[in-house]
Amino acid sequence: MKSLSTQFRRDSIARTFGQARLNTLDLLAQIDESLFFQQVHSEFSPIGWHFGHIAFTEAYWILEYLAGSPLAVPESYQPLFAADGLPKHERQNLPCIATIKQYLQTVRNKTLKYLATAPIIQQERLWRWLIQHEGQHCETISFLWQLYRQQNLDIVDFSHSSLVIKTNKTQATLSSDSSEMVEVKAGKFMLGCNAVNALDNERPADEIYLDTFMIDRYPVTCEQYLKFMTSGGYQQAKYWSEAGWQWLQQYPVNQPLYWSNNPDWLDHPVAGVSYYEAEAYANFIQKRLPTEVEWEKAAQGASFNCNHGRLIGHTTPVDTYEEASRYGCQDMLGNVWEWTASWFDGYAGFTPYPYLGYSKIYFDGEHRVLRGGSWATSKEGLRTSFRNWYHPQVRQIFAGFRCAKD
Repeated sequence: MKSLSTQFRRDSIARTFGQARLNTLDLLAQIDESLFFQQVHSEFSPIGWHFGHIAFTEAYWILEYLAGSPLAVPESYQPLFAADGLPKHERQNLPCIATIKQYLQTVRNKTLKYLATAPIIQQERLWRWLIQHEGQHCETISFLWQLYRQQNLDIVDFSHSSLVIKTNKTQATLSSDSSEMVEVKAGKFMLGCNAVNALDNERPADEIYLDTFMIDRYPVTCEQYLKFMTSGGYQQAKYWSEAGWQWLQQYPVNQPLYWSNNPDWLDHPVAGVSYYEAEAYANFIQKRLPTEVEWEKAAQGASFNCNHGRLIGHTTPVDTYEEASRYGCQDMLGNVWEWTASWFDGYAGFTPYPYLGYSKIYFDGEHRVLRGGSWATSKEGLRTSFRNWYHPQVRQIFAGFRCAKD
C-alpha cells in the first residue's frame, strides 16, 4: 500500500511539473529577443531573468539540496539567477533565449530522473512548493508583458469623450446587480491550510470566530469604478488616507493602470489599482475593504471553475462563472487579485519554509495582503487560503478588489 502511495505521488508530481513547464515554454515562445532582456519596470527583474531563475531554483532545491549533485553551469549563474544575487537593474546581461531554454530542459531532465527514486513521501512538500514557484514567476512574466504592451502600444487615454461613450452604453448585463452584497453570518471557521501544498504563510490552520459582516457579491466592476472617476474621486482628498493622498500627489494618476476605454469592458472587474485606490473607492461609496480573514470566510466553497492559468488571456465579466461560494460570493478565485485591509504577517505558530526569508522577511508592516488569484494565476496557486502580498502602492499586478461593511 505504501508503495502504491509513493508511486501515485511521484506520478502526480511528474504530471503537474509537466503541465507547469508547458505553460512556461508557451510563454517563452511568445517573448521576442528585444523584450526578453528588458527591465520593463524598475521594481521587477527583466522578463528573461524569470525564466533563468525558474531553472536555477529547481536545480538548487532538487538537484543540489535534495539529490546532493550540483549541476555544472557557468559560474555567473549563481549571482545572476539567485533571488538574493545581483540587484534587479543589473540582471539584464542574460544568456540568449536558446541558452535559457536549454538550461530549463537540462535541469528538468535531471530532476525527473531523480524523481524516479526520490523518497517522495518525505520530500513532497518541497516539490509542491517548487511547482508553485514556477507558476508564480510565470504570472510575473505575464503582467510584465502586459505592462510592456501598455507602455508601448497606442492606447487611448481616458478622456471626457470616452466617458460619453461609456455612460451612454446600455447597462452592463450582469445576472444580478453588481453592487449587491451578501451577508456572512457570525461564527467560527477554519482559517488557513495544512495541506501538503500549503505555503508556510498559510499555516497553521486555526479556528477563528468572526462577527456578522456584509461583502460584495462581485469584485468592483469598471462601470462602478467609473463613477468614482467621473465624480472627481482622484481629485478629492476626503476619500483618501493620508498615505494614499501623499502617494497620489507623488504619482498623479487618474485611472487604473489597465483601464480600457472599450465599453464592452464595463462589466469586467477593475484591474491595475493600488491598495490606496481601492481604499479610496471604498470610502467613496461608504464601505470598506474586507480583512483577509473576512475574505477567506466569504470565499469558502468557491469554485475552481474560473478564469485562471492564462486560459483566456485577460479578465472576463464578473458573472461569467455562475458557481458561487458557500455565502453567495462570485468570482472569488481567478480574474483579478483582491486587495484586503490586512497587513501581511504570520499566523500564530508560524514556521518558515523552505528557508527563513521566504515569507518572514515580508512581515514588516509594509505589505498588504491580496487574495483570490488572477487570470494569469496557475491552478497550483489557486485556493482560498493562498496569500499574496505587495506594497500598497503597487499597480502592476492584476489586482482589483471588492468591498465590505459591518
